[in-house]
Amino acid sequence: MDIDEQIKVFREFIEQNYYPQLLEAVRKGQNWLVLDFSGLIKFNTEITEEILENPEELLKAAELAIKEFDLPKKVKKFNVRLNNLPESQKIQISEIRSKHLNKFVWAEGVVRNKTDVRPHVTAAKFECPSCGNILNILQLDKKYKEPSRCGCGRKGKFKEISKELVDGQGLVLEEAPDDLDGAQPKRINVFLKDDLVSPISERRTSPGSRVKLSGWPTEVPITLRSGGQAIKYDLIIEANYVEPIEEDITDLNISEKELKEIKEIANSPDPLMLLAQSIAPSIYGHDKVKQALVLQLSGGCRKVRPDGVITRGDVHTLLIGDPGSGKSQLLKRITKVAPKARFTSGKGATAAGLTASVVKDEFLGGWSLEAGTLVLANKGFAVIDEMDKMGKEDRSALHEALEQQSVSIAKANIQATLRCETTVLAAANPKYGRFDPYELIANQIDLPPTLINRFDLIFPIKDMPNREKDELMASFILSMHKNPESGVGKISTEILKKYFSYVRKMVHPQISDAAIEELKDYYITMRNSGAGDDAGRKSIPITARQLEALVRLAEASAKIKLAKIVTKEDAKKAIEMIDYCLNQIAKDKDTGKIDIDRISSRITATQRGGISIIKELIGSLEEQMGAKIIPIENIIEVAQGKNISKDQVEDILEKLRRSGDIFEPKRGFVQKL
Repeated sequence: MDIDEQIKVFREFIEQNYYPQLLEAVRKGQNWLVLDFSGLIKFNTEITEEILENPEELLKAAELAIKEFDLPKKVKKFNVRLNNLPESQKIQISEIRSKHLNKFVWAEGVVRNKTDVRPHVTAAKFECPSCGNILNILQLDKKYKEPSRCGCGRKGKFKEISKELVDGQGLVLEEAPDDLDGAQPKRINVFLKDDLVSPISERRTSPGSRVKLSGWPTEVPITLRSGGQAIKYDLIIEANYVEPIEEDITDLNISEKELKEIKEIANSPDPLMLLAQSIAPSIYGHDKVKQALVLQLSGGCRKVRPDGVITRGDVHTLLIGDPGSGKSQLLKRITKVAPKARFTSGKGATAAGLTASVVKDEFLGGWSLEAGTLVLANKGFAVIDEMDKMGKEDRSALHEALEQQSVSIAKANIQATLRCETTVLAAANPKYGRFDPYELIANQIDLPPTLINRFDLIFPIKDMPNREKDELMASFILSMHKNPESGVGKISTEILKKYFSYVRKMVHPQISDAAIEELKDYYITMRNSGAGDDAGRKSIPITARQLEALVRLAEASAKIKLAKIVTKEDAKKAIEMIDYCLNQIAKDKDTGKIDIDRISSRITATQRGGISIIKELIGSLEEQMGAKIIPIENIIEVAQGKNISKDQVEDILEKLRRSGDIFEPKRGFVQKL
């Protein structure tokens, strides 16, 4: 088929199917039109085969066909974009070979990196000073090309008259990890130009978004340091059309049938229990943890106040458990159920890999930002296993991401704050391999208290021998081995994923006065239930951070039922969840009271109370004896009258020695510093 026939076919196809759209585009000043490839196949199969083999030339013919129309405005340049390419043209980035060069293909992947938009020269015109001849040179390489000689025989310098510029931008496209079976995802550079870099498209191709991209691979010459050309070429995809696929949860595709199923689940007698049973059917027990994970998947409501303060809606959960208690299995399962989830393991994660890094941009020069796991999972889930194995500096990068939900970076010449509205689910092992039920939780978790504090729910998963429980668990695990198909939940994974996507996007309940009253009563009762005889020494059972967590969990409980109002029952459910966590990890064995300091600091309120009593005793004994140096025996004797045992006194004196409050001038005697 020669070029005239090609133009004729395109002209007829556009006239029959796309003429109104073409007129509308020209009227709006747009210089592109998207054609459906499947429609073109039905219209003329011969031309579609030629497009797949030689896309650049055929798209030029389509452009010429458009210029032949009688349009309201004269168009100088017009781009034809093609979508819905056949499945046979789909290619994995790792499978691109030299035989695919200049063939029309499409691929899916995640945008890892994006450069700035810059003008690129596509063609330049030069004038010969001798004969006045105009030479048109196409600029296809990285290096600016000038004519070497003219038809009249002249060599040397030529005068540049004009050059055509086009907006260009580079992307780095990476294979989506879920399309690979554990293999390393490969990357390729993509070149976008013209309307593909318009502000609307800009937002669609931000780092972290998943896109479907059609275009043709082309080779780029590599220049050696010596100035010569290497025998190796670089690959790059010239993009023809880019469309986001589920850029975030907001792009929902839920059919009527699925919506009906979602409403049936929400209207069941106990949707929380039903979802919890389906969330990880192949993992035995952990009912409370599963319920908490369902609430986390639903999430609370994000609020932006008039003064610009943002209250996060994401519920962060931390699972700390003995080895073999099924934490990692739960985490892996959540990555299958959660919308837009990313999994990473603590040992192989760094601060740059989790948040963002600045990399040297080889493609268009300069520096560019590369998004890490938490930024890529924006409006989704980041699942971090083995959190205790991370380095100290790397863990500190999580502070801002967890509470402020942003990642700030100031490196090279880049100062940026990236959005990171990400829900974090993390798992860690106790410091000494297993839990010691009598030791402080904070001393057993190898994580800084400031980080632990940012998690709304913390579950210790203890593996205690219990004959009945062990028998049930063994039967369950062994029956799963005998019949692997038995571990199926009542709700399919696909529906679960759609359910949580729908709930997160469409449901925004308002908190009722009854729920506020319930939460307020619980908070005030808990605040004033601390142990200790005076306000300074009272244990603090709960802080404002837990109050915010209560609100988020109550909202999540209402969301699960697709309710518009957060009721008293939802508030009770949130209280039950927080109370369960606090009783598990923050109970002081000496007083039986809840003390938040057990999680968030290394000294409990009881110990702090004992320290101040001993300090007072030393002061009063100094006055009575009229001496600076006090015998330890006297301190022990008086302390026993205040119900403090000899061991506790010695323990407290040791703490005071370490902190530099007292010293021992001679054996058996202490003196205040």
